[in-house]
Amino acid sequence: MTHTTAPAHIATQYLAVWNERDAAARRALVARAFSVDASYVDPMMRGAGHDGIDAMIAGAQGQFPGYRFELDGAPDGHNDVVRFSWTLGLPGAAPVAHGTDVARVADDGRLASVTGFLNAVPD
Repeated sequence: MTHTTAPAHIATQYLAVWNERDAAARRALVARAFSVDASYVDPMMRGAGHDGIDAMIAGAQGQFPGYRFELDGAPDGHNDVVRFSWTLGLPGAAPVAHGTDVARVADDGRLASVTGFLNAVPD
């Protein structure tokens, strides 16, 4: 992996997409972070392509207004795969959710697919 596809860079860029509340800015970040035919899947939701991923993130933001994702620990990776953990919570409060995502990176450095695992979620 090159510096621009280093695990920490990939994870930070990815979480920035999830944290962006401005629709136009988020859409631009989706295009920068995800390949055109990218997919996302976790136990609760899925999205495909820029439109599907953007809509899925907007829906999640609507469920958790004001909440932010933060890295939890150090991302790692090898070959074309990156793994990182995250937390979701209100700034300054204890996280309400924890998860780990595994992403495959395309040749251009953008995410080709993300599989999310939810370690702990709110009721």
